[in-house]
Amino acid sequence: MNQHTKDPVNQSLIDLEERIGLQQFGVMNNAVWHEDPKRLVFTLARYKFVAKMFSGKSEVAEIGCGDGFGARIVRQEVDNLLITDYDPYFIEQFKQQASEQWPIEAKTQDILVGPLQKKVDAIYSLDVMEHIHQVSESYFLKNICLSLKDNGCAIIGMPSLESQSYASPASREGHVNCKSGKDLQELLRLYFEHVFLFSMNDEVVHTGFSKMAHYLLALCVDPKRNK
Repeated sequence: MNQHTKDPVNQSLIDLEERIGLQQFGVMNNAVWHEDPKRLVFTLARYKFVAKMFSGKSEVAEIGCGDGFGARIVRQEVDNLLITDYDPYFIEQFKQQASEQWPIEAKTQDILVGPLQKKVDAIYSLDVMEHIHQVSESYFLKNICLSLKDNGCAIIGMPSLESQSYASPASREGHVNCKSGKDLQELLRLYFEHVFLFSMNDEVVHTGFSKMAHYLLALCVDPKRNK
């Protein structure tokens, strides 16, 4: 097409667009960008936290990836990334948008049914556990532990129980298992030797008072095998 910009420094942007086209949102984050654009910043900040915590890890997996839009942020910091979701629609959508520059393996997997087919160094799961009924959360956590190598680690993220009074009706309908920071930490300590709890407000992650957190991030280390 031979399009040109007035400032030559921007020409590489046009060249890239002509070569690969414009990148697309995943189906979930397309709706976020349409309905509440600022929420995309909060979501991606959670992936950046994961990426920095797991930086240098060889084998990493995501449980409940949805459209997989944030996976590249983690892939920048780790050697190999597997993303999984129980809904094959999202996995097929992701494969259609996959990038050769950021190779990411994507598979359909229901973690409530069984562990991953291979053990990995680290697992993260964001905005998933609050959708799992309390009677099934033990399967979720047990199978995550069984999917980790010895001395493996995991990051579990969910909206806080205290945040739900501000959530939309649609969000509250799907959030059947939100927890306070203390309750989440106590539960995760049944499955991991060490659990470090972080609070999150907007895109800021900190160690402040968890009851004032909108979102919770728990870094879990050393899975217990006897649960």
